[in-house]
Amino acid sequence: MSILDWLLGRKKVKREIVVNAEKLETRVAVMEDGHLEEFQVEHPARERLVGSIFKGRIQNLENDLQAAFVDIGMRKNAFLHYWDMFPDDESRLDDEDPDSAQQRVPRRKRYTNEQIAKRFAPGTEIIVQVSKGPIGTKGPRVTASLSIPGRYLVMMPGCKLRGVSRKIGDAKERQRLKKILDRLPLPDDIGLIVRTIGAGASKRAFVRDLRGLLSIWQDLQANIRDKRTPACVYQEPDLIERVVRDYLTEDIDRVTIDDAESYDRIRAVAARISRRSRGLIHRYDGDQPIFDAKGVERQIEEAFRRKVNLKSGGYLVIDETEALIAIDVNTGRHKGKGSQEEAILEVNLEAVDEVARQLRLRNIGGLVVVDLIDMKSRKHQAAVYKAMKAAVKRDRARTNVLPISDLGLMEMTRQRQEESLLSQTYSKCPYCRGHGVIQSALSLSVSIQRQIRGVVRKCTRAGQTPDLLILVAPTVLDRLRSEDEQLIVDLQAEYKGKLSFRSEPLRHPETYEIRTADGKVMYTTGDKGV
Repeated sequence: MSILDWLLGRKKVKREIVVNAEKLETRVAVMEDGHLEEFQVEHPARERLVGSIFKGRIQNLENDLQAAFVDIGMRKNAFLHYWDMFPDDESRLDDEDPDSAQQRVPRRKRYTNEQIAKRFAPGTEIIVQVSKGPIGTKGPRVTASLSIPGRYLVMMPGCKLRGVSRKIGDAKERQRLKKILDRLPLPDDIGLIVRTIGAGASKRAFVRDLRGLLSIWQDLQANIRDKRTPACVYQEPDLIERVVRDYLTEDIDRVTIDDAESYDRIRAVAARISRRSRGLIHRYDGDQPIFDAKGVERQIEEAFRRKVNLKSGGYLVIDETEALIAIDVNTGRHKGKGSQEEAILEVNLEAVDEVARQLRLRNIGGLVVVDLIDMKSRKHQAAVYKAMKAAVKRDRARTNVLPISDLGLMEMTRQRQEESLLSQTYSKCPYCRGHGVIQSALSLSVSIQRQIRGVVRKCTRAGQTPDLLILVAPTVLDRLRSEDEQLIVDLQAEYKGKLSFRSEPLRHPETYEIRTADGKVMYTTGDKGV
């Protein structure tokens, strides 16, 4: 605890990184006083695309989409916007400060279709970096503006920019860091930006970090020269190494990992930073799985539920669709100690903090709409908006939050680079086909009777009255026997033939089949067996 925290009576938050490393899956959880705040999953058998750099070939240009499709050796060609086809320095003003309010030229107006076709004809080789992985049926998205992150610096080949992260707000520190940047030995065609974690780092740390980045750049150039197109020329480090690079900050108290081999590797990577960082790494060898022992597993299960309870008694309902994320805020059991307006404010304030946490945990992005509990007071609306802006500041993904609308909706966007953790961890249910519900026995009974009448009419026109066998699921047969028996009897009397029903335990509840006695299929809903 710092002296300032002690004087102000603030309790220091204990932050721990818990790493569960298996052969098929690596999981990383960031805990604050035992509370899960960030969560990542990676499968070593799957190649990590986001951040990796490829030597590709232009396959075709689509002027209507203002985009090119690039063969990078994947099953689907990568999508490259016309305005992402040029290195980043060509789309900036001659201002080396990334914080300039006028740092970008409107790129989509700079290049005509003819200029693109002349410089990037189909068959042209191009070096691109994956900025967004394949999601659903879409291929990866790529850019020609390359960036390679180190511990304290981000190297940008083909760019002359040298700047400091906007998240470092202290003016004196920014000035110090800019002086260090100006003195670093750097090729003319390489740009650098100081990462947020670089605040307070020594010049020696930056020199060491830059040395490592330039070594990566030399290897990358050799791969570009020697490998045949299409090929991966730079692979983003795996999750174990990224834990040290991106998560092992000054406020981390401990890193606990359960795999011996990964433990040795993470200590070796941490030792390059400092002796203190290496000392934070600890090996777990308890009997319970590490995530169970640390209380992470239970919190993960709770985090992926559709309904998320709040401490106040309110709750969130989160629905993830292809186009957007819809989040509904409800008061639930919360009554509050003051007026109704104050109680609503309390729930909404807690809700936006939890929404920001859930977006990080689930790694969901795109368009997010939060249906808050209606607030009449503009002051309360402003307070909730301000709370959400503060809550998303700790998010590594770019976010943009809009003020609460007249309908009580808060709209926001969150950068989406990969599929959400829900998509990575769960498969669509074959039983309900992802709907979460199945057709009721009543609805199926009505449908069966309707189709029987259709088959009967067809047989009558053909001068036939064959006996019919209807194959159904057990739950549907229970309904037909208990509540619809008389209707079936009347239908059989009307038909003058014999209707037989047979239950099939493995049949999907939404399917049924109508056959003649000799086995001829007259109607079927399709194969949905489970």
